[in-house]
Amino acid sequence: MFTIGDFARHGRVSVRMLRHYDAIGVLRPARVDPGTGYRHYTAAQLARLNRVIALKDLGLTLQQVQAILDEEVGTEELRAMLRLRRAELEAAVTAAAARLVQVEARLRAIESEGHMPTDDVVLKHVPAVRVAELSAVAASYEPEDIGPVIGPLYDELFRRLAAAGITPTGPGIAHYEDAPEGGGRIVVHAAVEVSAPLQDGEVTVLDLPPLERAATIVHRGPMDTVLPTAQTLARWIDATGHHAPGYPREVTLECPADRDDWVTELQAPVTPA
Repeated sequence: MFTIGDFARHGRVSVRMLRHYDAIGVLRPARVDPGTGYRHYTAAQLARLNRVIALKDLGLTLQQVQAILDEEVGTEELRAMLRLRRAELEAAVTAAAARLVQVEARLRAIESEGHMPTDDVVLKHVPAVRVAELSAVAASYEPEDIGPVIGPLYDELFRRLAAAGITPTGPGIAHYEDAPEGGGRIVVHAAVEVSAPLQDGEVTVLDLPPLERAATIVHRGPMDTVLPTAQTLARWIDATGHHAPGYPREVTLECPADRDDWVTELQAPVTPA
């Protein structure tokens, strides 16, 4: 048998926690010395301790943990519960990381106010281009809603192009429009330049119309951090008396493995105010 201190070390918990578990009946010692009151545990009790900690990490109360353990939940069922909790925690970590990226982007936008040169903006004509594309609807134009939609769209687009024997001949071009149902929802078009005939099937091939006047600016880095660049473009549009009737296209000029080295041109359609 182990003393409470030894059992705590083997179970990687505190003595105080074991005493608490004993007090509420979740994990009783195997033996209590009647003379000294010292608690003693067996190695077999590590299994119950592991289940107590695991179920607590699932967000259950100790009362719920005790009820589940008294019903002798099987190993497979417990493993399934833990896998579900792991997936939930991973999703929460991913969402938190995405929020941190957006906080950083907003902070950079604030810090760069009045400092990013608007002479980086170029007004030019963008010719029509033939693209293959897939589309889906995002909840909003916010990066945290666009990112989870456009990434899988491009993955599926390139898979279908490979299956159809169509080779891209130019950059990726993401473009957006308000969804017909409104409510702030956005139709996301993931497109890439091709030279294939017009078609509508597994992959839609169409001609994107030209932009007679487009205010353009180059963004370097992942699209998660595009906000300062996009707002520099907006300030130029306002300062020069133009009106932007739609969303900017995003033309991927360079897309290496390191996202920090991405190069993307924003092309905002503009008209004189």
